[in-house]
Amino acid sequence: MRIVIAGAGEVGTHLAKLLSREDMEISLLDESNDRLGDLSANYDMLTKVGNPTSIHDQREIGVKDCDLFISVTPSETENMTACLIANSLGAKRTLARIDNYEYLLPENRKFFENMGLNHLIYPEVLAANEIEASLRTNWMRYHLELCQGALDLCVIKIRSSAKIIGQTFASGVYNHGRYRIVAIKRDQETIIPRGNDMVLEGDMVYCVCTKDDMEYLREELGKSKREIKNVIFFGGGRIARKAATELINEMNVKIIENDRALCNVLSEKVPKALIINADGTDMEVLKEEGIQDADAFVAVTDISEANIFACLAAKRFGVRKTIAEVENLDYIPMSEGLDIGTVLNKKTITASYIYQMLLDTNVRGVHNLTSADAEIVEFVANEGSLITRRKVRELNLPDEANIGGIVRAGEGILVNGESQIIAGDLVVVFCKNHVIRNLERFFK
Repeated sequence: MRIVIAGAGEVGTHLAKLLSREDMEISLLDESNDRLGDLSANYDMLTKVGNPTSIHDQREIGVKDCDLFISVTPSETENMTACLIANSLGAKRTLARIDNYEYLLPENRKFFENMGLNHLIYPEVLAANEIEASLRTNWMRYHLELCQGALDLCVIKIRSSAKIIGQTFASGVYNHGRYRIVAIKRDQETIIPRGNDMVLEGDMVYCVCTKDDMEYLREELGKSKREIKNVIFFGGGRIARKAATELINEMNVKIIENDRALCNVLSEKVPKALIINADGTDMEVLKEEGIQDADAFVAVTDISEANIFACLAAKRFGVRKTIAEVENLDYIPMSEGLDIGTVLNKKTITASYIYQMLLDTNVRGVHNLTSADAEIVEFVANEGSLITRRKVRELNLPDEANIGGIVRAGEGILVNGESQIIAGDLVVVFCKNHVIRNLERFFK
């Protein structure tokens, strides 16, 4: 597959690096030689200095022969124009990064398809959706609905109150069929649990369950319910604006933003929220604005360090739920080590969305898990495929993959070693990033 990516910013570069590990031909186009740097020397990709909206430069990089043209520069107009040119030159599919929510409305999809814009992606909206989900299921570090809600992925930090500490998987303690632990994150290592493995205090566990058993999971892991009524956002950009708009009717929302002009915009866009023009890293400001009474603190400025620092400060004031946008990938392990709470990264969210488009049609969904360097993949089991020929324990799946559950006739079902997958099942697999391609052969 030939893919051309326009824009060597954070999203474009991260995506190009991710895809270069696959059996794909990747070309990266950007106007700045500095941004392209030595990517072609260190990764299996072609780089070219050029203007994404230049017909000449697109021809030079071979857009007419590409299977997918992706434009993720900071400019929405440039991205849409580049995609229209690429479509006219012969690109089979196009994808543009945008920042206008109106374009994502279902009634506008056909309009853009007819223009030659096959896919539109708004990273800030994807991040805002994750914030909303995290605040509504706040006893977890991360929550993700799978297969349109038939199954759920719950990521929980293990404290001393958890009943499962020190229990090996071979002991049978997990044979209740009410949740399945598909992975454990311990320090910087992601473990796919086997018989002699056990859960320890401080672990991050990744569990698959149904909504009916979520309360049972919460009790087993010693977590208490906490209703979030008061939430403070630090940073008033697009992520905060979108999340606040969705939450304002069920929570009391404050937004602390240092830019006065942006505060005026927020007052118009989110009139029910209390907008504070101040520096959210100032301890006195946080105290004056009632940080000690907040149930949740969400830091989504453009500066990762400021978001991390602000969340640490909120923790000191007793805020139980903190969420930080951390765009520097190197800072993510450190953030988790500092017990920040939920960590968001727009690059990995965006890359996960795009990566899903590049897999075979038997893949219904791919969800990137930033903290675990892993994916949750929803595969469709085809008639006669390898996955349907043996019981789960006999499949000889890659060591770095684990089946969490299946959806059959719309019903979520957890699996065990004796489970038999049949054609038509939607199969939820937890796996390390680099083994997705190896898994595809089981489902074809």
